[in-house]
Amino acid sequence: MALTHTPAPECGTPAPHFSLQGTDNKTYTLDDIRGEKGTLVMFICNHCPYVKTIVSRIVADMKDLQAAGLGVVAIMPNDTSTHPADSFDNMKIFANTHGFTFPYLIDETQEVAKAYGAVCTPDFFGYGADGTLLYRGRLDEVNPSKPATPDTKHELRDAMLHIAQTGTAPDNQIPSMGCSIKWKPQNAA
Repeated sequence: MALTHTPAPECGTPAPHFSLQGTDNKTYTLDDIRGEKGTLVMFICNHCPYVKTIVSRIVADMKDLQAAGLGVVAIMPNDTSTHPADSFDNMKIFANTHGFTFPYLIDETQEVAKAYGAVCTPDFFGYGADGTLLYRGRLDEVNPSKPATPDTKHELRDAMLHIAQTGTAPDNQIPSMGCSIKWKPQNAA
């Protein structure tokens, strides 16, 4: 498990298109996910201790974003041959156990993760209504290996609500951190 931080956002870049299978056995495209006021694409997995620690906070914040007219999707990019805990069957269990209200998709070829420039789990990409990147930062101010408190500032949620209301990027974006994506040999480097 190599700790990785996300790079600075390249605001204004368009969201790459995708067509991936979800844990509900439906295929989803970017157009299926887009929200009227913006879209959040997150790269997560089942086994990462950082994701495991924050998954309940992710689920709670995503409900708020969906209620505000934002589209939300989670994509699992890891090589399941080396990390079987991230298998498609285990993704179904993970999504059901945690009550995902958004699609959880598998990126078997890792082409989507590459297109987005994802580097770790979790990695969050927030897009405005026009489909351009406006946020790439962390979920909240708590170290992802620690639990939140009632006073935790919800940075991702607040940033995406700001985007939904103003169509502009929030000023302060602190990189996310997590486990490096487990690339297949042909996709590494």
